[in-house]
Amino acid sequence: MRNSLGTAWTSTANKALLLGSGELGKEVVIELQRLGVETIAVDRYDRAPAMHVAHKRYTINMLDYNQVVDVVRREHPDAVIPEVEAINLEALEDLEKEGYRIIPNAKAVGITMNRIRLRRFAAEQVGVPTTKYAFATNEDEAAEACAKVGFPCLIKPEMSSSGHGHTLARSEEEARKGFVEAIKHARGRSETVIVEEFVEIETELTALTYRHETGNGIETVPLIPVEHKRPKGIYYYYESWHPTTTPEEVTKKAQEIAKKVVEALGGVGIFGVEIIVTKDGRVLFSEVSPRPHDTGLVTLASLEQSEFAIHARAVMGLPVPEPKLVTPAATHVILAEEELEAPCIEGIGEALSVPHVQIRWFGKPRSYKERRMGLVIATGESVEEALKRAREAAGKVRVVKCR
Repeated sequence: MRNSLGTAWTSTANKALLLGSGELGKEVVIELQRLGVETIAVDRYDRAPAMHVAHKRYTINMLDYNQVVDVVRREHPDAVIPEVEAINLEALEDLEKEGYRIIPNAKAVGITMNRIRLRRFAAEQVGVPTTKYAFATNEDEAAEACAKVGFPCLIKPEMSSSGHGHTLARSEEEARKGFVEAIKHARGRSETVIVEEFVEIETELTALTYRHETGNGIETVPLIPVEHKRPKGIYYYYESWHPTTTPEEVTKKAQEIAKKVVEALGGVGIFGVEIIVTKDGRVLFSEVSPRPHDTGLVTLASLEQSEFAIHARAVMGLPVPEPKLVTPAATHVILAEEELEAPCIEGIGEALSVPHVQIRWFGKPRSYKERRMGLVIATGESVEEALKRAREAAGKVRVVKCR
């Protein structure tokens, strides 16, 4: 456990380098700076949100081995924090061998960015419940796999992001087309897809769980899950609220699953473990992010220490007493409707007139249709009241061309 920190921009500085600098990374940087840590924001495009508040910034191709290795060696940080999935894994593995601290560790990053490795790890190694699944390397195998798990079924690339290449197949013909679509959108040279059982979802949870150093080793702490929903056919969340409104039995099952997965992955920091609650009452592991989760932005209001504050402390080797739930809270995304350069947010004054509402305008330099550009955060005496305020405020704002 660490007991001292230096001063940024001096020879005593402790450094943290983020690979990925979006809105989640921005909040992590803010929390690290509160601890006096020197921050370096790296992303594939310039003026990414975390770059607005970091001490230094770099724009590189994070899938390029040499560029990733070069920027880390140049800055020599105390911690390397992957904040996105599109990072060269071989570079992270080699940097870890050189002695750099990859958060939580290179193995965990590699497992979680690959759906096939992750499913085998969770279902076969850790032994947590998941949907039925199979793998396929060609169109015929995809049709056979769908028949095995049952139609309709979901077909997903081995590696992709933001739902690209995901298809719902209701027949053998659609399964074959789904295989082609998944391979088309796969990142890298993958020729394998995962075929999953399609389930009717009652609700979805993010079981935020963190690992931190104490005087007696590393402790794993599950938090009260965040509950969220997304529009049909959309792969990002739309609203989230905290605490979850699910029955205590469901909450405990979600926390148990999350703790098992996170302890098996190891390392330190916060993890966002995605849980599906089906209409027939099953509580199933879905995915895990070894970093702050987008649904966890609600903790900026709901918890004594947000998921970002927890992550910053854990990354720097500091203790993290379990944070208290301060208030029910909810979030609602602010989405763009069109492609714009240097867009503006319109109606922010009206939105902030709604009681107990905050706005996060991320400052992304460019918008495109359905890109998440900001967020409304609201609190209330209950989750229902917080959601009502978040929806009201979100209805007053638009992403527009600046006049």
